[in-house]
Amino acid sequence: MTFLSSVDVQLDFEEFVHYLQDYDKDLTLEVKSFDKTNAGYIDPKELVQSLRDLGVHISLQQAENALKSMEKNGMITISSNCVAKVEKTANLPEIILYWKHSTIFDVGDNLLVPDEFTLEEKQTGMWWRHLVAGGGAGAVSRTCTAPLDRLKVMMQVYGSRTNNMCIMSGLTQMIREGGPRSLWRGNGINILKIAPETALKFMAYEQIKRLIGSDKETLSILERFVAGSMAGVIAQSTIYPMEVLKTRLALRKTGQYSGISDCAKQILRREGLTAFYKGYVPNILGIIPYAGIDLAIYETLKNRYLQQYGSSSSDPGVLVLLACGTVSSTCGQLASYPLALVRTRMQAQAACDGDSRGVSMSTLFRQILQSEGPAGLYRGLAPNFLKVIPAVSISYVVYEHIKTQLGVTSR
Repeated sequence: MTFLSSVDVQLDFEEFVHYLQDYDKDLTLEVKSFDKTNAGYIDPKELVQSLRDLGVHISLQQAENALKSMEKNGMITISSNCVAKVEKTANLPEIILYWKHSTIFDVGDNLLVPDEFTLEEKQTGMWWRHLVAGGGAGAVSRTCTAPLDRLKVMMQVYGSRTNNMCIMSGLTQMIREGGPRSLWRGNGINILKIAPETALKFMAYEQIKRLIGSDKETLSILERFVAGSMAGVIAQSTIYPMEVLKTRLALRKTGQYSGISDCAKQILRREGLTAFYKGYVPNILGIIPYAGIDLAIYETLKNRYLQQYGSSSSDPGVLVLLACGTVSSTCGQLASYPLALVRTRMQAQAACDGDSRGVSMSTLFRQILQSEGPAGLYRGLAPNFLKVIPAVSISYVVYEHIKTQLGVTSR
């Protein structure tokens, strides 16, 4: 294959493509040996592969259009618009590499749409190192912010107009009842569920992508949302009993349970197997606004950044990543918070009221609105938001450290 242009200087291929873009020239190819299968005609896929070998990635549709316009002397012209578009999308692996956030940032609620991994990361096994680093970062981050997480649960369950628990009074009450160590009640099960939830979600996400029928390296935002939400439902459905145990352990009084297994046994004996799925419906419904809004805002912020600065670098830098991750996660939590509060109250009903039957989601919504107004649906929001920035920052720093230890290389 030879490249024809009005330039009479030595250029490497990358400089040549930049020249075409800068001066709005068309890329003209003289076809010599595209017919690799000796079929007597040129297959569009062969054209795509031959150009890809040279570093130019065009779509199958663009290849078909180029072949249709092939002249009798075997000349193919690809417009500069196509070349420019190709050059912009050629950095997708780098964009994917740097713009991960659900693997890196752990804010305690693992409802985000899973990150995309490049083909290179999957082939070299780097994907599982990323997941292990993310899991380790999540464990450290959740442990550091566990007192705020337990306070949030306490305020969601016990907070009311008559018991207007604030951050300081809540922390003081917990320390007075069980000492400083009580601030970390429920943290053990919260860390234990990271590994199965992450693994299940990742495997489900990859399978659902195949069912959708997409063989592209990156999905559209809508496809990611659908696949991510379905993967979240599968993962949450499997590990949900651990969510119930986390809430019960966070709310327990000193000496009530000797450990995780004792808590599970007591719930099973007193309330039956169905108790492990109390609050399941609002939890599943909460995935949709959380994942959807987080993904939409994160993608919007990412695209704005790439439009403005993407020509010089695909790497957004630490501060941009932290800011985008914090804003998108916060907005996702804000949208799904009323459902999360109702879920927590349903999980805790038998422990607080002594009634193992409980009430339905709609009845609980109505009761909260009647007795406390709309503000009642946002009890515990302050400690929840207070932990977002430290959680994101800690998980990012630990993720980078573990990633280095595991030998994960960045371009």
